[in-house]
Amino acid sequence: MISPREILKEYWGHSAFRPLQEEIIGAILAQKNTVALLPTGGGKSICFQVPAMLLKGICIVISPLTALMEDQVARLQEKGIKAMRIPAKSSQDEMIALFDNLKFGNFKFLYISPERLQSRFIQQKIKELTVSFVAIDEAHCISEWGHDFRSSYRKINILRELLPNVNFIALTATANQKVIEDIFSNLELTDGVLFKQSFKREKLAYQIFTIEDKLNRLLQIFKKTKTPAIVYINSRKKAEEISNFLNANNLSSSFYHAGLSTEIKKSTFENWITEKTPIIVATNAFGMGIDKANVGVVIHLNIPSSIENYVQEAGRAGRNGEKSFSVVLQNDTDIRLFKEQLERNLPTIKEIKEIYKKMFQHFQIGNGELLETPFEFNFLEFCEKYGFSASKVTTCLKLLSNQGIVTVQTDFNKKSLVHFTTTSKKVINFTKNNDKLHQFIAVVLRSYGGIFEQETKIDEYYLAKKTGITNQQVREYLKKLADAEVLIYKQAESNTEVLFLHPREDEKTINRNAKEIQQYLDQKRKKAADLIDFIKNNTLCRSKQILTYFDEKETTACGICDVCLSNKKAPPSLRNTILKLLSKTTAISSLEICHLIDTNEKHILIHLQTLLSEGKIALNHQNKFYLNNK
Repeated sequence: MISPREILKEYWGHSAFRPLQEEIIGAILAQKNTVALLPTGGGKSICFQVPAMLLKGICIVISPLTALMEDQVARLQEKGIKAMRIPAKSSQDEMIALFDNLKFGNFKFLYISPERLQSRFIQQKIKELTVSFVAIDEAHCISEWGHDFRSSYRKINILRELLPNVNFIALTATANQKVIEDIFSNLELTDGVLFKQSFKREKLAYQIFTIEDKLNRLLQIFKKTKTPAIVYINSRKKAEEISNFLNANNLSSSFYHAGLSTEIKKSTFENWITEKTPIIVATNAFGMGIDKANVGVVIHLNIPSSIENYVQEAGRAGRNGEKSFSVVLQNDTDIRLFKEQLERNLPTIKEIKEIYKKMFQHFQIGNGELLETPFEFNFLEFCEKYGFSASKVTTCLKLLSNQGIVTVQTDFNKKSLVHFTTTSKKVINFTKNNDKLHQFIAVVLRSYGGIFEQETKIDEYYLAKKTGITNQQVREYLKKLADAEVLIYKQAESNTEVLFLHPREDEKTINRNAKEIQQYLDQKRKKAADLIDFIKNNTLCRSKQILTYFDEKETTACGICDVCLSNKKAPPSLRNTILKLLSKTTAISSLEICHLIDTNEKHILIHLQTLLSEGKIALNHQNKFYLNNK
């Protein structure tokens, strides 16, 4: 029988596996339910793709992102491996043909989203397949304690009923102990085995700098660093501006964000991979599926959304094992804006009740009434009608969906596309005799950069607000300009649907779920607080802080982060303070130490653990600390 290493060599061109890959593959081949926790760049895909080539039948891969599925299917097809995903909006006849191909065409992989998996028709068709095993990618989405919870992931275990004799592998790059427990529980992996690789990256230097002039520091970094790089920014407009700034300073770069057309994204990515433009400035839309080994530096010009996201994004540097850098440039303004944005996005229980009540009013549903048909839902119109913040309504809908109160189609933020097909001079001339149209176009051009070069996503309600006209007038202006062949206007289809799963009871429904909803909101705030604490903590090794966050007990400082480099110049004051305190006492509890030293309790406890492991201090039978003079 052909071995996993031979498959790896034949299709992937590698002669050896990365750490834990071979053991994970062995567990799958032995038909064991498996959970694999491998950091970003650890090669998770290989863990299920190699054994799928050795086993009879099709490997079903559950994946959360269309772009990620498309990328993996394309890569497998390039290697001559037959893989398929179910395209969005496939008709029943198309899906019948697709599953016939899967059954009789020697396919090895079927990629499917957890949402599509809920289709009764697809479930029936899956039962007809010979399935080798099921791989669940980004498995942390199963847990409300994860950083990217999706309620649809909780329903993946329907495959347990459909395929009772098939084993599962769940894979993730970011999970603490609580999330791992949720994965085992929700996927019913009672006899499952866990493979967990340390999050420690020996040669990745985590460096966080407080700085006001970020652009000047960016230039300084790139004068020293000649390797390919990623610069993360939280705004599409800023991504373009920063890229233009770098190019103006003779640094070859391109920009990437979700608003670009598929063709532009593909060419931008290709230019970066081939190093035609070695620096890419991007929003977090540039993430999943990136596998470029020689990225030397990842720079965050804005604060990332969580420690999990930071570790994933920073981990795209140094996959070749060479020394690399993760640099965060931040200041007090960034932290203030981060906190403000968090509060703008998170509704209170009271606001959730009000949004939920207005949804019933919007669709004219009476008290006690339950209609079992979905409603067409214009998200932005709803927000404008009742004066709600779009970001809070987005969070509210996610929460209501997670709690099984409503189901909402995932594209409620779908945008229209506009592309000017003539010159700016001709556009201005076209409207010179119509002041209102002239003013409208001026607002469009100020609001959206690159609209002459490519299709650009626009928001009709935003333009209506900026120009002081109605949403309908905005659409009419755009259609008029399209008819005159000044631009191409692709209006977003209003095909979003919302289905209410409970009769109208207003507050009573939310009250029943208030505890779980509040827990979710509190968890979001805690993750934000943990991130800010990580950024501000300049006394403990960055690597140690990250490992502690992910429940790893690490005692050795990395020696290359900003904190360690600073400590080489000046000894860590907290460590010395603890040792000095213990030198003046016989024995003292951790609680007493925390009372006597005015700093973050968590930092003290981490230092105590480190000093214990080094033998500098010891514990007596009363669990009190004392200086170890042996």
